[in-house]
Amino acid sequence: MARGNQTQVTEILLLGFSHGRPFLFLLFLATYLVTLLGNSAILALVLLDPHLHNPMYFFLSHLSWLDICYSTATVPKVLANSLLPRAAISYRGCLAQTFFLMSCAGAECALLAVMAYDRYAAIVHPLHYAHTMPRAACRAMAAGCWLWGALDSAVHTLLASRLSFCRAVHLQHLFCDVPPLLRAACGNTRPSEAALHAASIFVGFGPFLLVLGSYLRILVAVLAVPAAAGRRKAFSTCSAHLLVVTLYFVTANLNYNRLGTDGSPLAGAVVSALFCIVTPALNPLIYSLRNQEVRAALRRVLRWRCGSRGCGADVGLRPQGGGIGGP
Repeated sequence: MARGNQTQVTEILLLGFSHGRPFLFLLFLATYLVTLLGNSAILALVLLDPHLHNPMYFFLSHLSWLDICYSTATVPKVLANSLLPRAAISYRGCLAQTFFLMSCAGAECALLAVMAYDRYAAIVHPLHYAHTMPRAACRAMAAGCWLWGALDSAVHTLLASRLSFCRAVHLQHLFCDVPPLLRAACGNTRPSEAALHAASIFVGFGPFLLVLGSYLRILVAVLAVPAAAGRRKAFSTCSAHLLVVTLYFVTANLNYNRLGTDGSPLAGAVVSALFCIVTPALNPLIYSLRNQEVRAALRRVLRWRCGSRGCGADVGLRPQGGGIGGP
């Protein structure tokens, strides 16, 4: 795309593969498989188990879709480039990758805030929960999160498409994103930088404040519960979400707010990999390992599948008394 006397860009080289290509391939392949299998398992559980047909797991299924989209937007191209002697991506492919990546980022920020509000409504105002979070409202909030991310990403991608480059574009990165494109550009990058800083406030910091406020109210309500068992159950329900939120917002902040720093390109690539590749793989592990309801749902689904194939007699899983929903 020519801009006056600027270089016409048709291809972008990705220099994050300078060392350790076989190791990176195996590492990212394993991470991608964990992401696909873990998040697909959560989607299947929410679909198959009626016990999980509630707002909390409805939003969790959307988080799983987002994590799959995150990884699919970046990892397949990363894996392909790690096998090639020359890691590159087309200019249009770079912009498309940037759009989908930032769209998922903005949507996940909003979704994590909605999930925190859902926990606030369920724990602080349980008697009004059904009225506060009806099915239609949940669908509208989920759709709003996806739309919010797409609109935010469209602005950044449009501004990135107007960047000028004075030479061949070499990104010290594993994939395309706005911060490395700004570092490689010449000319006026202030509109894109201003948009990133504005997004960090309204798309990132704003939802983080909503999450923080929701959990402060939850903490106050939980501490007022007289029974220790009730406090433990409430903390167990929220701990997984808090861990996901901490991982996501910390890595997102490091990824998109380092424009003015002189940090090493390697550090930037590592932070971006944590943000876009590793965190989506950790989310299902955190929810499945730390959430008793998810583990119970997995046992129920496995028992149901086993029973439908006639193997209950072999493994002692024939329903007795309470049926498949029993302990």
